[in-house]
Amino acid sequence: MDSVATTKKKPHVIFISFPDQSHIKATLKLAELLHHKDLQITFVNTEFIHERLLESGGPHSLDGSPGFRFQTIPDGVPCSSEARRTMTNLLLQSLETNFLGRFIDLVTKLPDSPTCIISDGYMSIFTIDAALKLGIPIMMYWTLAACGYMGFYQIQSLIEKGFAPLKR
Repeated sequence: MDSVATTKKKPHVIFISFPDQSHIKATLKLAELLHHKDLQITFVNTEFIHERLLESGGPHSLDGSPGFRFQTIPDGVPCSSEARRTMTNLLLQSLETNFLGRFIDLVTKLPDSPTCIISDGYMSIFTIDAALKLGIPIMMYWTLAACGYMGFYQIQSLIEKGFAPLKR
């Protein structure tokens, strides 16, 4: 019997996280878990965060295993130390104005077409538009800590019982 060997292409997922330690840690953990399930992963960082990760872990700390790669996009925040101290406001402004085009450029230049985008919910300001323009399915991944989630989940009950809002 003649059997035809078919090679199935691995799903390719692009991850993009809000450039903050807790967001990156949670998103990276999900990316690693999916990579262990044999998905191809591209993890997108800002150049500034990528450089900080390399500084803290060493020059080869982000050399991924086969099928896991890191890509960067500029964050649009000047490199001066003063700008970095007020980075949050500048970064949020840059997210609104600069990231859509930069993210689309990066995605279209990848060697493998992405199957989907998994975006930190805080990055939805541009990732949903990018996914629509590129015709790629998108999933929002909210990286909220368990304590914050439980606060949102229980707030109505706390209000009904008179525990919230807190009284002075």
